[in-house]
Amino acid sequence: MTAVLSRRALGRATLARQLLLDRETRPVAGALEHLVGLQAQVPLVPHLALWDRLAGYDPGELNQLMTSRQVVRTQLMRTTIHTVTAADALALRPLLQPVLDRTFASTAWGQQLRGQDVGAVVDEAAELLAERPLGRASLQRELAARHPDLDAEALAFGVSYWVPWVQPPPRGLWGSAGAAVMTTVAAELGATSAGPMTLQDLVVRYLTAFGPASVRDVQVWCGLTRLREVVDELGTRLRRFRTEDGAELLDVPDGLLPDADIPAPARFLAEYDNALLSYADRSRVVEEGDHVLLQGGPGGWTGTVLVGGLMRATWAARREGEATVLHIRLSVPLSSADRSDLVREGGRLLDFLAPGRAHDVRFHDG
Repeated sequence: MTAVLSRRALGRATLARQLLLDRETRPVAGALEHLVGLQAQVPLVPHLALWDRLAGYDPGELNQLMTSRQVVRTQLMRTTIHTVTAADALALRPLLQPVLDRTFASTAWGQQLRGQDVGAVVDEAAELLAERPLGRASLQRELAARHPDLDAEALAFGVSYWVPWVQPPPRGLWGSAGAAVMTTVAAELGATSAGPMTLQDLVVRYLTAFGPASVRDVQVWCGLTRLREVVDELGTRLRRFRTEDGAELLDVPDGLLPDADIPAPARFLAEYDNALLSYADRSRVVEEGDHVLLQGGPGGWTGTVLVGGLMRATWAARREGEATVLHIRLSVPLSSADRSDLVREGGRLLDFLAPGRAHDVRFHDG
């Protein structure tokens, strides 16, 4: 008989595998490999995501990995930018290219180029990016000058979906700022392949970091479709559970399943954290309530709050006069003990974001 996992048990498993149940002591590169990268649309978000997950996290460690090209920022799952190891950037991109192709084809720019043979121009654009990093607007100007008869805007957007690229440092470095420019993966990493990753490997990697989960969950995370066939091919390599509603859940044989009653600490997640975005059914980590995202200060200074293992508030930090103020908007009522936990964890968050400044934590009821 297939075991049934409660919503709470699923939530605890998610926290454990996302390194959010206990801060762990492990190298940043190892954490990124385990997590299959971190959402990085906002450049500094991966640093906060790692601070949430690793004991004594030092942003300099990720900075060093990025400047030495062991870790890169590139477009992968759900066509969004992720911070991943160089090996994963090389291995994942070929699998996810169909998602990028499909997404671009559905845009106005894709419609504009439909039926046109622009392969030679795309190759030319890739050579330009390999010569020197360019932003999309700069690439558009270059293409317009060389090919005035073509839609340079549509081509520049097309190149950003068709050509594997990375955003080189200083973009994404803690304590630095850098423009969103692109260079090719081959130019940055000196390679075009790190060895094949199969779809079966992709599913297993996801389940290791996010499971137990459904086929739909895997597809929402990566953007690919028809993964039921892949799961069926894995067969007995996966164990199976069911939700309380009867939905099938898949898992790796050795995936962590902590006790459902283990306490879950307060966590201030960065915006777009993968622990929230990577499921079709987010109820394992999101409490029903009036969730309103707040406007914060610099990029990476806003997000969501886990209390008791569920998203029950949102947060934003802002510099106000001589102090840095952490605003917490509650989506559901919280006990005084939960509020005290948030004040303590919020103080640690402000020490990380704005060391040496006066701090204040303020609650706002929804």
